[in-house]
Amino acid sequence: MASEKSFKKRKITDDIDGGGPLESLPGDILSDIFSRLPISSIARLMFVCRSWRSILYQHGRVSSSSSSLTKPCLLLHCDSPIRNGLHFLDLSEEEKRIKTKKFTLRFASSMPEFDVIGSCNGLLCLSDSLYNDSLYLYNPFTTNSLELPECSNKYHDQELVFGFGFHQTTKEYKVVKIVYFRGSSSNNNGVYRGRGRIQYKQSEVQILTLSSRTDQSLSWRSLGKAPYKFVKRSSEALVNGRLHFVTRPRRHVPDRKFVSFDLGDEEFREIPKPDCGGLNRTNHRLVNLKGCLCAVVYGNYGKLDIWVMKIYGVKESWGKEYSIGTYLPKGLKQNLDRPMWIWKNAENGKVIRVLCVLENGEILLEYKSRVLVAYDPKLGKFKDLLFNGLPNWFHTVVHVGTLSWFDTPLDL
Repeated sequence: MASEKSFKKRKITDDIDGGGPLESLPGDILSDIFSRLPISSIARLMFVCRSWRSILYQHGRVSSSSSSLTKPCLLLHCDSPIRNGLHFLDLSEEEKRIKTKKFTLRFASSMPEFDVIGSCNGLLCLSDSLYNDSLYLYNPFTTNSLELPECSNKYHDQELVFGFGFHQTTKEYKVVKIVYFRGSSSNNNGVYRGRGRIQYKQSEVQILTLSSRTDQSLSWRSLGKAPYKFVKRSSEALVNGRLHFVTRPRRHVPDRKFVSFDLGDEEFREIPKPDCGGLNRTNHRLVNLKGCLCAVVYGNYGKLDIWVMKIYGVKESWGKEYSIGTYLPKGLKQNLDRPMWIWKNAENGKVIRVLCVLENGEILLEYKSRVLVAYDPKLGKFKDLLFNGLPNWFHTVVHVGTLSWFDTPLDL
């Protein structure tokens, strides 16, 4: 009996140390097994031993799969009391087992508060929300992090618009920083006030390429002056290797435009808008739903329409796919003395955010940075999503968890 126990113990040890049945399985079978596991489980397996870590990097979820796009992780960037917390929900797990987990950020001391610029292929790009000088690349599941170099061109009084993404053809990640700043002209230092806010006349587009090539150093390049004045928020949608922005209206040019930045040829191009009216106001947001560019158009009392560009770049392919009516989650009713006041800023997209379309066809929504809601477009019904450990205030980032890093070869 004792010899049998010792044999089992040796067998388990041999499997963990390498040379066991796990390594003897064909690569396609290993890939299929790991594709069925949530990324949080894969991340834990990486720390079992070196041989398992090597196998997971070879056959684990290194790149995004079609199933992971409909069952993403939700990263909850905590906004209260300060913006320094990062939690996650893994929607690929069974619903009754889903609970909020918190990441431990190793670079928290050097960047006490941060904003999430973007998420792409499992990587996050973070910016210092206090000074905007520090930028980090971070994979929350492998804990890999990299502080990006500072740009040599700095401006004291500035307004920043960021973007982060990956281009399939060039296989490169790029960080885009659009700087609007005070110029050196004698006319009020290149700045004037309009409609109660400061307007900057000067601009510069800066770009940082993250390549897998070891002979290429990380350094910022200048692409010259920005051809448009964009709304002050990070790029909202990465589609077809292009970041997308919305322009600000000007005194003589009130029309708002949809503009893309191609991460391949590094050119700005205008994108045709849907013929839905009212897009010259601040009542719309751009979002990537199921790989398509979408425009979320907000109406009164939390009503919204979602227009989808089915063929990228073709104006005639825009169509209204979803119409979502007014809904007030129970969590907000309990925390507001006058619940209908929530709709005061509903038309500018600050109350409801469209996050993604889930595998069952439901649309995931975030209300007032406090409540997550699933909407069934077929039945027209809403369901509040309640999870243990959910922060009181948060900004949701749709994230596909992977084991990749910026120098990992991806076959996308």
